Amino acid sequence: MHDLVTALGAATAIGITATAFMDACAWMQQRIFGIPGLNYALVGRWIGHMSRGQFSHAAIADSPRVASEALIGWLVHYAIGLVFAAILLIACSLEWASDPTLLPALIVGGLSVAAPFLIMQPAFGAGLAASHSARPNAARIRSLIAHISFGVGLYLGGVILSLSGLIPSNSV
Repeated sequence: MHDLVTALGAATAIGITATAFMDACAWMQQRIFGIPGLNYALVGRWIGHMSRGQFSHAAIADSPRVASEALIGWLVHYAIGLVFAAILLIACSLEWASDPTLLPALIVGGLSVAAPFLIMQPAFGAGLAASHSARPNAARIRSLIAHISFGVGLYLGGVILSLSGLIPSNSV
C-alpha cells in the first residue's frame, strides 16, 4: 500500500509540474510570438457534451456551451497530465523518480501528442492530426511543441521530486 501511495503521489507531483510547465511555455509563446494556446473551455465543452451522448462535433467552437466548461477543461487538462506522468512511472518504474533522465520523459511527452492528433482534434471537428483545420501543419507543429515541452516538464518534475528527497531510491 505504501508503494501505491508513493507512486500516486509521485505521479501527481510530476504530472502537475509537467502540465504547469507546458502551460508556462504556451503562455510565453503567446506573449512573445502571438501564438494562441488551446482554449481549455473547449475541452470542457467536449467533456460536457459527452454526458449527453455526443462525443464528436463538426466544430466544437460552434457547439452549445456547457456550465463550468472552462473549469472542467482545466481540470481535465491537469488530470490528463497526471495520467501521462503515471504512464512514465509505469514504463520506467518508480525508480525513475529518484534518478530521472531526460530521454524517457521526452519520449512520453512526444508520444502524448497522439491524444490530440487521434482523439481530440478529430472529436473537435478538426480532423485527424488537424487535417481539416485552416492551417494543419501549423496546428501539428504547435501540438508537437506543446507536448515536447510537456516531456521537458516531466523531467523537471522528476528532478524536483528527486531533489526533495521524498522518493528515496531504496524505497522503490
